Amino acid sequence: MARRLRFTGTDSKNGGCPALHEDTRSGEIIVQGRPVTDSEDLDRLQHFGPDDAAVAVPRKLLVHHGPKELDRVPDIISLDEFGQLFETFEHTAWRLETRRGYASDREDPTYLEFVETGSIALDYDDDWSQNIRAQVAAGKTIGRVRILDEPPTEGQLFLLADSPRNTAAGEDIRCLPRSEAEARLLGDDDFWVFDSRLVARLRFDEADVFHDVEVITDPVEVLRYCQLRDAAMHGAVPCAEFAEGLKG
Repeated sequence: MARRLRFTGTDSKNGGCPALHEDTRSGEIIVQGRPVTDSEDLDRLQHFGPDDAAVAVPRKLLVHHGPKELDRVPDIISLDEFGQLFETFEHTAWRLETRRGYASDREDPTYLEFVETGSIALDYDDDWSQNIRAQVAAGKTIGRVRILDEPPTEGQLFLLADSPRNTAAGEDIRCLPRSEAEARLLGDDDFWVFDSRLVARLRFDEADVFHDVEVITDPVEVLRYCQLRDAAMHGAVPCAEFAEGLKG
């Protein structure tokens, strides 16, 4: 089985080698660096086996981007605290949606309406829309990128049908094919970034049920999520345009 790699970081100014990746299944750290090939150097390495490979990386790469603890203890906040973030952020709120469906959507009465008719009646004055309009009117920016399968799942098509409600309130919602997301190593974390200083990582179970929110404020980790945001935004298509493309 192929590793599920997540880009951890690099100190390279051009985004290249050296770099670190993490296997999110096993927790192993993959070090990408300059190969050590000199025979005398290899002879001096202790416990170096015939199938081993050695690479050289700057110390600061491990200091800046290596794990800081053996077992990470998540910082969980209440759903009320999570909701307050959408009122108290100062400049930007941005989300990456990675799942193929959400249990909360399937429980919405409009979901059955969508399954039966292919469309839904949009409520442009719900609580979410009212708050987004207020935040945008205050000069703040709110956006997201949705990763969509090829072809999109039923749950993803439902969100596409619902997206005009969000965009009417002032959100910038874009779509990215999953093949592109995988090529860019975006991973499967579903998260919000607030003001490029705080990450709210949404945690779901295998049944797509939303359980809780982990807050991340470590600058190195926040930077990694900001890099994922930048990679996701590059070339992502506005949802309305993406939906039109599906009709063709």
